[in-house]
Amino acid sequence: MEKSINTMRFLGLDMINKANSGHPGIVLGAAGTVYELFTKHLNANPVQPNWFNRDRFFLAAGHGSALLYATLHLAGYDITIDDLKDFRQLNSKTPGHPEFEHTPGVDSTTGPLGQGMAMAIGNALAESYLAGNFNKDNLKVVDHYTYALCGDGDLQEGITMEAMAIAGRYRLNKLIVLFDSNDIQLDGPTKLATNENIKMKVESMNWDYQLISEPNDFNSLNKAIETAKKSDKPSFIEVKSIIGFGSKNAGTAKTHGAPIGKEETTEMRKSFGYDFSEFEIAKDVYDDFKKTFASRGTSLYQEWLGSLSIYKKLYPEDYLELTNIINNEIKIDFDKLIPQEASANEATRVTIGKLINTLSPYSKALIGGSADLTSSTKVKGINGDFDIANRTGRNINFGVREHAMAGIINGMVLHHLKAFSGGFFIFSDYMKPAIRIASLMNIPALYIFTHDSVAVGEDGPTHEPIEQLTMFRAMPNINVFRPANANEVKHAFRYALLAKHTPNVIVLTRQNISINYQVDYQEFIKGAYDVYGDKESESILLATGSEVELAVEAAKILKDKHNISVKVVSMPSRELFLKQPGEYQNKILPKNKHIIAVEMGSTMGWYQFANVVYGIDDFGRSGKGEEVQEYFGFSKEKLVEFYLRQK
Repeated sequence: MEKSINTMRFLGLDMINKANSGHPGIVLGAAGTVYELFTKHLNANPVQPNWFNRDRFFLAAGHGSALLYATLHLAGYDITIDDLKDFRQLNSKTPGHPEFEHTPGVDSTTGPLGQGMAMAIGNALAESYLAGNFNKDNLKVVDHYTYALCGDGDLQEGITMEAMAIAGRYRLNKLIVLFDSNDIQLDGPTKLATNENIKMKVESMNWDYQLISEPNDFNSLNKAIETAKKSDKPSFIEVKSIIGFGSKNAGTAKTHGAPIGKEETTEMRKSFGYDFSEFEIAKDVYDDFKKTFASRGTSLYQEWLGSLSIYKKLYPEDYLELTNIINNEIKIDFDKLIPQEASANEATRVTIGKLINTLSPYSKALIGGSADLTSSTKVKGINGDFDIANRTGRNINFGVREHAMAGIINGMVLHHLKAFSGGFFIFSDYMKPAIRIASLMNIPALYIFTHDSVAVGEDGPTHEPIEQLTMFRAMPNINVFRPANANEVKHAFRYALLAKHTPNVIVLTRQNISINYQVDYQEFIKGAYDVYGDKESESILLATGSEVELAVEAAKILKDKHNISVKVVSMPSRELFLKQPGEYQNKILPKNKHIIAVEMGSTMGWYQFANVVYGIDDFGRSGKGEEVQEYFGFSKEKLVEFYLRQK
């Protein structure tokens, strides 16, 4: 055991020294904790790293990546010595912080502190929900633990406290957090920034708490994890450790984020009695991990396949649904369930609520909720509230915790659910860091926002989004939809549910929209298309959301009163439009046409498509929605006046 732990430590140091970059403190201080977890508790299979029923491990303290990569290599995952030597190098398999689907065995992208904790909690919630839906009395096909390793920094982030409160409320008892508690952070001792009683704080949120007071007391740690597995609450194990254990600056911030260097590492090898050179690994260390980790995982994987085979025979319908979830498949006849129809005079937020209720019965993958706003957003899961006594409920009451909601949604999507969240668009500011992580991980999380513009009205500028559309449109690997009517909402929701590698943001109105036009799904997913007018029009009004209706009304006035032919284009998704061939893009937005973009938000970004932008580069106002829109010039009369001034 000691040789294996020291191998983990020195592999990590060798990686950091070679890269001349990294965080040796956690490698030296937490190696024993990670060893104990992997070799005695964590059930996973390095040959089948994506096994659905494996235990998950979230390295919330993502700066400890060198420790994770060293462990995964020793445990038999497809990470070679050369990969370890390429630590933090361009395009290597071992980047500076763990990246999901980039490195085998990494269960989530982590680095921004707190995100890993929220995703672990979402993963544990997903396990509980899936177990409630699919397990039978004597046949458990979803039955695993979620582990997380966090540090002081994670616990200082607001998202962690938000998410932990949710985990305690719902008694996610198969969640076990190991707190690498060394009382040090980058700027010095943690007492410079905090003096809280973590035991009281954790217990007040309905978590079990245990303390391992002596560094490297692995027997006590092992017993604590076993005790945690028997709890009816989520478990928090504080493991006192020494940052930079064994180095000359052990116990200080100097070891947090700077290489120790080869010279000191050589001296440490001697003091540890570790008689192996750089990147050299003894065969019995590999054998240790194979015997204690890989063999167990292989055996449990085979047992699970056997259980799944029996399950298929006894419960064929449940088996089919479960395998769809495992394969990230949604089997819904969208054309039958949401046929094209005349657009109702309703807010697009109302449409999404109807769609969730209509489609959810056809796939148990659909689960979600809003941040204390379901009556306003209409974003609410079916089958009642998910709760201690109702693990099959599909509505999650996140409370006023937008940031944690987004992170938890990500964790659920990592467990192959089609999880969705709901909130006012202005509060996407609180969610943006987690949404960025989803984009980086290539996972199809769905974030639904309502109250999308200054038309919010009386709540005023604090609740009226201006720059948020631009913010998300600037983010790589995400689709942003702003539907113009009920039919566009249907198509956007369909696209988001079918997505496999890209998160989706759907932005909806508070106010009613009455424009009645239809477009089929294949045309919609081109991102932009003609709504009114013809190709001979002298210019184009390019709009999104409720402004499409406004643009059509203005175009009709221009035609009837001024004999001016103007084409109107709806662009529900810039991202999808930009993926189309140049020929199609030029057909919809000819380069020789005068194009005016119309949107109640920031003008930034629209000049990619338009000569002129009719938008809002100011904060909103408080007043009746119609009056605020009029104030900013978003009426058909004022848009006509603006158009005529452009001529």
